[in-house]
Amino acid sequence: MTVITRFAPSPTGHLHVGNIRTALHNWMWARKNGGRFLLRLDDTDTERSKEEYVDAIRADLAWLGLSADGEERQSARFALYEEKFEALREIGRVYPCYETAQELDLKRKILLGRGLPPVYDRAALSLSDVERRALEAEGRRPHWRFRLDHEAPIGWIDLIRGEQHFDPKLISDPVIRREDGSWLYMLPSAIDDVDMGVTHVVRGEDHVSNTATQIQMFTAMGASPPAFAHEALLVGTEGKLSKRLGSLGVSTFREEGMEAVAVVGLLARIGTSDPVEPVVDVAPLLNTFDFSRFGRAPARFDEAELAALNQRIVHMLDYAAIRDRLPEGMGEVGWNAIRPNLETVAQASDWWRVVTGPVESPGLEGDDRVFVALAADLLAELPWSQDVWKSLTAALKEKTGRKGKPLFLPLRLALTGRDHGPEMAALLPLIGRDAAIARLAPATS
Repeated sequence: MTVITRFAPSPTGHLHVGNIRTALHNWMWARKNGGRFLLRLDDTDTERSKEEYVDAIRADLAWLGLSADGEERQSARFALYEEKFEALREIGRVYPCYETAQELDLKRKILLGRGLPPVYDRAALSLSDVERRALEAEGRRPHWRFRLDHEAPIGWIDLIRGEQHFDPKLISDPVIRREDGSWLYMLPSAIDDVDMGVTHVVRGEDHVSNTATQIQMFTAMGASPPAFAHEALLVGTEGKLSKRLGSLGVSTFREEGMEAVAVVGLLARIGTSDPVEPVVDVAPLLNTFDFSRFGRAPARFDEAELAALNQRIVHMLDYAAIRDRLPEGMGEVGWNAIRPNLETVAQASDWWRVVTGPVESPGLEGDDRVFVALAADLLAELPWSQDVWKSLTAALKEKTGRKGKPLFLPLRLALTGRDHGPEMAALLPLIGRDAAIARLAPATS
């Protein structure tokens, strides 16, 4: 069996971090098993679906490295839905209903008031043809429900949640089509999964009840249901779902300088029994990816953890991997010197300006002015090499007796304009003799 997974976003907005996690796990399962990962755009909501969101979804997946092996759009598949709908109507598995939204709401409130589950009472099934014609003469148009088989208990072995059981008598027959003929999510999704040969559906645990009804839809269409894996939902650091979490997307991560592999690395592991570790390639993540490692507890997404992971990954990146993203003139030696002080690759430009100059004179006072002036004189006489920092500080230590912070800090301030940063032993050769002497001299004036 070829494993086929699908990611099925609605192009009514931008992807958020929860959507990205779903896409990633579907992609990882397909890649690990040598299968196919499909993108299905659920664009049946013609009013809210926008091409700009379609383009954004494709761009987001591309940035994350989640290449799709095929793409389908539900808006191009209406003829198929109509065909399957008619077949289900012929065997009595879909039926028209005429209640208004207000009438249905009243029924729900009455049932809840009696302490009963708000399950649709199937009143529409008892309507005669005469009664239906009368309702339509009043201007009512039917919405359509899928009729669940109350005599067929629903159950499946979820790849994450284990054995699942539902009593169909406690579930309302789901509405599958609106009065205007437009489709709701449930039936088109099941039809597509059958037609596209989807073998595994990976989605959030908020879809568990949908799965219960869709399993009967698969059966009614004469198809075997795919395997299901329902993941615990993401929560923020405050321990609950938040508006902030719902707004986090690829654009935010890119603006903050996150590496795509950092986002992938965190979302691949949170909620599992595996530790979150820095990687520069997804291969180690694929090797350990297994739904048996997922827990039932909510997966906690922490932006601070992502930033820390990103920093560790940046420190692992080879020059060849990021050379096109570095400032002009910065070579491998410069990258290796500056890399340990970076949180994001974008920060390399800021530190490279420390090398190329100009830097702001720190305005040293007293003994430090005299000390830096001496450093300028000594540097003019010392042989220039990769060990020049070591030679300079050794000579200054011998002449002044300074050591530790009093020895190193005034030099760093004069040469870089900052009190922290990359190792001076690596920076000084990059700055160059003439520029270094020129920086030391103004610090004494």
